[in-house]
Amino acid sequence: MTLTPALLPPIIEAIAEVIEKNAEEITALDQAIGDGDHVINLQRGIQALMAHRDDLSQLDWVAAWQKIGMTLMTAVGGASGSLYGTLFMALSKAAREQPLDLQSFANTFTQGVEAVKQRGKAVAGEKTMLDVYIPVAEYLQTAAANSVALPDVLANVSRVAIEGMESTRDMLATKGRASFLQERSLGHIDAGAKTGQLMICAINEVLSRQLTSPA
Repeated sequence: MTLTPALLPPIIEAIAEVIEKNAEEITALDQAIGDGDHVINLQRGIQALMAHRDDLSQLDWVAAWQKIGMTLMTAVGGASGSLYGTLFMALSKAAREQPLDLQSFANTFTQGVEAVKQRGKAVAGEKTMLDVYIPVAEYLQTAAANSVALPDVLANVSRVAIEGMESTRDMLATKGRASFLQERSLGHIDAGAKTGQLMICAINEVLSRQLTSPA
């Protein structure tokens, strides 16, 4: 399977669909410990990407990730826009002159997550989207080192993302509005972790279908 930006239109469409399908649940999560506007802000960015999806499909990965980052930085309000914009712009920078194989993508994704950690001044265990993205980055490095087959990588990335999302339920929030709730933030899944997990799983479903489709 050749992974090119031609896959971006179905990926963006799948992300739009899964976020819309789960919008009510995510909003309830966000209202419990956040501002309640996470889904609205995220969907604004997704709709902006939907408008550019055909143009994105004609670019290479470096240019596509750069355009996605700039689009999200501009279109999404709140912290999510800055963090997702930072992620994709860091992916673009790290991917320059790199082949698209599992090891190079693992390295690229790890650098993207590190950029988000620096921008958000957050680490694992603080009840944020990073509690999904950090373990995914770590798994990708492990998978690349052990030459895990791509179908297994996709399945395991989804599993790791779900486990990361679920882990936020028992965490004490130390970032954003949720941090003001202190112990009352316990027992709630972080909305940003939930949307991160949903988007990762949606991407993996598209890639898995592409992998198994007839040539």
